[in-house]
Amino acid sequence: MPPPIYSLGGKTFPVPAKLHSDNRGRLLNRLRGNKDVPSGAVILLEGGKEINQYCTDIELVFRQESFFMWTFGVELSGFFGAISVETGKTVLFAPKIPEAYIVYVGKLMSNEDLKERYAVDEVHFVEEMAEVLRAMQPSTLLTLKGVNTDSGLTSHEATFDSIDKFTVDNSILHPEISECRVFKSPGELEILRYVCQVSCEAHKEVMRKVRPGMQEYQLESTFKHHVYYHGGCRHVAYTCICASGINASVLDYGHAGAPNNRQILDGDICSFDMGGEYYCYASDITCAFPANGKFTADQRMIYEAVLKANRVVFKTMKPGVLWPDMHRLAERVLLEELTRHGLLKGDVDEMMKVYLGAVFMPHGLGHFMGCDTHDVGGYPKGVDRIQRPGIKNLRTARVLQAGMVITVEPGCYFIAETLEPALKNPDMMPFLCPDVLERFKNFGGVRIEDDVLVTQDGAENLSSGVPREIDEIEALMAEGR
Repeated sequence: MPPPIYSLGGKTFPVPAKLHSDNRGRLLNRLRGNKDVPSGAVILLEGGKEINQYCTDIELVFRQESFFMWTFGVELSGFFGAISVETGKTVLFAPKIPEAYIVYVGKLMSNEDLKERYAVDEVHFVEEMAEVLRAMQPSTLLTLKGVNTDSGLTSHEATFDSIDKFTVDNSILHPEISECRVFKSPGELEILRYVCQVSCEAHKEVMRKVRPGMQEYQLESTFKHHVYYHGGCRHVAYTCICASGINASVLDYGHAGAPNNRQILDGDICSFDMGGEYYCYASDITCAFPANGKFTADQRMIYEAVLKANRVVFKTMKPGVLWPDMHRLAERVLLEELTRHGLLKGDVDEMMKVYLGAVFMPHGLGHFMGCDTHDVGGYPKGVDRIQRPGIKNLRTARVLQAGMVITVEPGCYFIAETLEPALKNPDMMPFLCPDVLERFKNFGGVRIEDDVLVTQDGAENLSSGVPREIDEIEALMAEGR
């Protein structure tokens, strides 16, 4: 068996080069079935470049561009890659690094070493790219250019000196490769299961370690240490959200303006949204728990309402289900539970008609996940965003199909900016119980997020390793005390 393309030793996951040859094969099959692809076309992708910290000579830790990583598995910067659509011939182009750099960066791999490591047909230097591509006699170079429907940003298109001497099409590749990334191969799923498992263990360690009086960033540090030390995750998949108390009502807390810097107080609810990244594959898990290890009656009430929404959605998921319907289902369960506990009153069907669910859950239910935390392919051609409160924030509105990996993350938040207008809205105010809601104005919020694979007949929870039931959470937290 050939050595893995990537492994950090110990108990970290060994990734085989076959992962990427399989990915390329799936992409080629799609392109060969596309009548718009010219005969003799060659795919050309450009990898990521090293980025300096502003004008300094400090290089930020490199992370490969996701489309390039998915296709070739090269974790180094400055590469290009080409694939013949007809023959599948795969060529990498490596940057030529001066030998003087050996003193600083260590021994350099030869092109033959790179060819063997990445299991490709040929490796040449970037400076030879025009000549090598001409020898491949492409009718057209298929380059990557398209808008990421999640971020609104445009992917980086490959370019090099003399590209103007070739016929280039930048419209075909992006939708095809994005669609490939939506459906995970067995090899990709093994990595996702691994990084989810590592992240679950890190969340459990955070629950054991948390104490009133600690700073939020200390738990962020605990999580990042655990996923790296025990799982080889040098990167986390996104900025850690370690929100305690009222901060838990801030959906994307943890950014530079609020850098997980509050002191955690006795009686706080914590909503910690953190995920490790291994080999450019993400996890995205949110756990909610009481800072002191024991849920209060109100914390228990809100937590169990969100957990019920999470579990009902999970049990309903299967191929053929429309994802916006799952969002509506989560809203309905949440409104039913809040009504049962006296925070709301009236008919839930009527609440749904005025979009009351968006007051308590203003974000979408979940998003695709893979090489990116918010993965590509959410809104391909023919899938439109539904413009109504709450559901318009869904990162996809697709019909679920087997092989998709999507997060399920209902939440319930008490946010002044959404509650105060609702209390003045003549359509909403009849359903609200202001005196009871006043009790929750500094509560914060609860989110419960799992990473879920859609299977042939249902769903698999990839993040099942974290405790979700209240007695399980309290027992785990007691272990650390």
